[in-house]
Amino acid sequence: GDGTTTAVIIAGELLKNAEDLLDQEIHPTTLVMGYRKAAAKAQEILNQIAIDASDRETLNMVAMTAMTGKGTEKAREPLAELIVDAVLQVEEDGKVDSDQINIHRIQGATVHDSQIVNGVVIDKSRAVNAMPKDLKNAQIALLKYPIEVKDLETDAKIKLTDPAQMQAFIEQEEQMVKDMVDKVVASGADVIFCQKGIDDLAQHLLAKAGILAAKRVRKSDMERIGKATGAQVVTNVEELSSEDLGHAGHVYEKKIFDEILIFVEECDDPKAVSIILRGSTRHVAEEVERAVEDAIGVVSATVEDGQVVAGGGAPEIAIAKGLKEYADTI
Repeated sequence: GDGTTTAVIIAGELLKNAEDLLDQEIHPTTLVMGYRKAAAKAQEILNQIAIDASDRETLNMVAMTAMTGKGTEKAREPLAELIVDAVLQVEEDGKVDSDQINIHRIQGATVHDSQIVNGVVIDKSRAVNAMPKDLKNAQIALLKYPIEVKDLETDAKIKLTDPAQMQAFIEQEEQMVKDMVDKVVASGADVIFCQKGIDDLAQHLLAKAGILAAKRVRKSDMERIGKATGAQVVTNVEELSSEDLGHAGHVYEKKIFDEILIFVEECDDPKAVSIILRGSTRHVAEEVERAVEDAIGVVSATVEDGQVVAGGGAPEIAIAKGLKEYADTI
């Protein structure tokens, strides 16, 4: 597994032994000093028995070990491949940000149908069905604020004395929305992900311009799309330019089982990826997700550290033997 249970058991036993030593009136400072020396020696022993883990085969074995006993035995090998692919793809300068690996759990198929997407998958649909569903060589804009007219201040009031003024007010609002859409079109973007809302008129105009847009996209998804495509999050549509756009070879909407998703893939060396996990039932999919999340954490740590030790209690035995020998020298 991922070693969490082992860590808790060892910590519990250390505390139990410490209590016994305290009952023998050994000073806490002496205990702490002894435990620290033992921990340093244990680390030294682990480094001596560790082996290199930079090759693909070892990383696959690490992933499979981390999933042992967690309901994924029949699909450990293909899942390990997906996990290692994902971790190596998001690795930068020896560091792995596992938050850039997004997992989507969907029931209705076998675990073997799971797949990795070298890009981002978000659980959103197009703002309106009139928008294009499938785009190649997409230029992507990320907008933090809405494409709509700002609400008036809380206490602000507008006094209208005749219908013509009302009509002029409505037309002015519509023109403001049109200007924002024109700015998007002028930037060259044909896909928009907006963290806030998109006005109904804006949705209509964007669809008419052949632009695919998704609204109320989570901040974390916005960041992942930026990591995958190179797009910059823009705070104001008025500031949007072609330099802020990202690129993806393929952006499309797809329904899998009962979920509608937008895929952003075929990105150039994306530093954010998505894993779509399948399971015959919701329970199975959830169980697989937990196992995969644990394995991602372990493989990420392995890539960063570059070393592994054998399992099956071998490191613990080696440390116990080494500490007994070390104790005789103090």
